Amino acid sequence: MGRTRDRTSDARRPGCASLTRATRAIAAVALFAVASSASAERIKDLAQVAGVRGNQLVGYGLVVGLDGSGDRTSQTPFTVQSLKNMLDQLGVTIPPGVNPQLKNVAAVAIHAELPAYAKPGQTIDVSVSSIGNAGSLRGGSLLMAPLKGIDGEVYAIAQGNLVVSGFGASGRDGSRISVNAPNSGSIPNGAIVERAVAGGPSGGPVLLNLHEFDFSTAASIVSAIDRAFGPGRARALDGVTIEVTPPPGDRISFLSALEGLQVAPGVAAAKVIVNARTGTVVMGGQVTVLPAAVAHGSLTVSIVENLQVDQPGAFANGVTTVTPQSTIEATQEGSRMFMFEGGTSLEAIVRAVNAVGAAPGDIVAILEALKRAGSLRAELEVI
Repeated sequence: MGRTRDRTSDARRPGCASLTRATRAIAAVALFAVASSASAERIKDLAQVAGVRGNQLVGYGLVVGLDGSGDRTSQTPFTVQSLKNMLDQLGVTIPPGVNPQLKNVAAVAIHAELPAYAKPGQTIDVSVSSIGNAGSLRGGSLLMAPLKGIDGEVYAIAQGNLVVSGFGASGRDGSRISVNAPNSGSIPNGAIVERAVAGGPSGGPVLLNLHEFDFSTAASIVSAIDRAFGPGRARALDGVTIEVTPPPGDRISFLSALEGLQVAPGVAAAKVIVNARTGTVVMGGQVTVLPAAVAHGSLTVSIVENLQVDQPGAFANGVTTVTPQSTIEATQEGSRMFMFEGGTSLEAIVRAVNAVGAAPGDIVAILEALKRAGSLRAELEVI
């Protein structure tokens, strides 16, 4: 007696050919990602799939249980109004004309972000900030408050004990000291999602949106996708958007493999960022300077005021007079000239500026002068 063995391969069965091709394509993507250079970045870090994004939520509520640091209800009538409405819904009626003077309640604004594909029952973090004159929210608890989207629908319900990192103390004479911001806090996993947001990529082409506009990066991503999944799979619509036609098969596996592709992004534009308020200067690695000689010195003017007293003799019947006397002195320091050679690198620029001993404010003035003279080959952005 012999047994009959079915030697029919899975590849001959209906529907398995396309699945096998998709699996091979994804495996090829994995090998391509391993072989990529260490300087490359993942597509996940450079772009995001269009339609996959979070949504902002906002709400209003009451924080109770404060240690006398709540709203001064005489100056924030909306806190009392909110408290009355809440108690009325719970079956507690306050007589007309009675305004509770509370110190342990604060009106707060609540905001959170609803992640993409969040499902009912999941929890999200919320941030709570005082909108009245509460001194601190430390030790408070947020009562149940709805969080709404831009369409006015309720998507989550927030409630819980606040985590406040700030601390404040005050004296009877009005003196006060605070560390960080005691009138704001957060509630980890403080809201429960009640409604999911419809949308997201379903069928058809996949659109990738770059985080930053760059034609070189877009072209590199198109080339990497075509090498991994076959020619003609991707095309750049502009410097930000890339359209990808997925192969037949599991769409989630394809998106996972797509995000893991390694791409060498384009070189960033030469830019110098100057913060005029703090004097902070940040220069990119592509910044260069044409030949230029710079002389920069600081002028210090010192004015000293003295009072000259003229005292008459004891029997002169004179009057004592006071005559102001001013001494003005001007000195100029650090008036040395230093040379920027052609094609100077970022390291050479920093070394030359440090050698002359220029302060942050002086560096800003030097960079502005170089830009006006046409020697600074970079975009100067003042924030």
